[in-house]
Amino acid sequence: MDREKYICRVTLAGSAVNLLLVVFKFIAGILGHSSAMVADAAHSLSDFASDVIVLLCLRVAGKPEDEDHAYGHGKFETLASVAIGLLLLATGIGLFWDGAATILAFARGEMLMAPTWLALAAAVISLVVKEALYHYTMAAARKADSSTLKANAWHHRSDALSSIATLVGIGGAMLPGEGWRILDPLAACLISIFIVVMAFSLMKPGIDELMEKSLPDAERVEIEHIIASTEGVLGFHRLRTRRMGVNRAVEAHIKLDGGLSLREAHDIASLLEKRLKDRLGEKTHVGIHMEPAAAQKAQAEHEDGESARV
Repeated sequence: MDREKYICRVTLAGSAVNLLLVVFKFIAGILGHSSAMVADAAHSLSDFASDVIVLLCLRVAGKPEDEDHAYGHGKFETLASVAIGLLLLATGIGLFWDGAATILAFARGEMLMAPTWLALAAAVISLVVKEALYHYTMAAARKADSSTLKANAWHHRSDALSSIATLVGIGGAMLPGEGWRILDPLAACLISIFIVVMAFSLMKPGIDELMEKSLPDAERVEIEHIIASTEGVLGFHRLRTRRMGVNRAVEAHIKLDGGLSLREAHDIASLLEKRLKDRLGEKTHVGIHMEPAAAQKAQAEHEDGESARV
């Protein structure tokens, strides 16, 4: 099974679970008189919406290179990750607004209804199901090296953790005494804050990629070692790296013996390209600019002389 189909299968499984949870939790929240459970249901609805975004974007990200997209369509997957984060952010802000409004109403003397056992049971079921879905999706994300699946997995984990707050809030609100009922909307606000923090943590890697941030230092050091250890390469400079969805791009200027024939220089560059692709993936974009070492040295000396005169 190819990568795109595998990611779609995992996402479809998660979306089916999310859809069932959305219906179940909304019913439990409304019938169980729990604003925290309704907030949790809205969180699950955002999970379902993010699955739809992933599926739509993957149809584009999986397309091969074409005349208008010479580097492929991999960044549509990155765009999906950022979209999930934005959706999560909007959900968190909305839930906080609703929870704060309920707390304010309680402070003004409005009576709050106590949650029921149905809402409490829904919180327990949601916690177990979403934690299992997190582990399933994260394992698939590592296998497929997919930033989108990883973002979706953390979305499942955030829902599981929000269910813990929901469980505590509902359980506390069910204690004897009307004063405890404030715990339910407080839990809804706590969930919303956690969702907002999670949204920013998910959006940052995607934004970094869209802004052409270089590969992590560990990968860059490994790339430098591959270039420097390739037979015939006397040195290199202007190394530039970035991600393009699941794939990577590496560009560098390499120094070669100025006396080599064009064929010999081409063979060295081809060997370097093969070594980089063997390590980083066959779809890695590799751009190699070849320079004669003597000419590079003369240019450096000229630039040093110009700098000294200035």
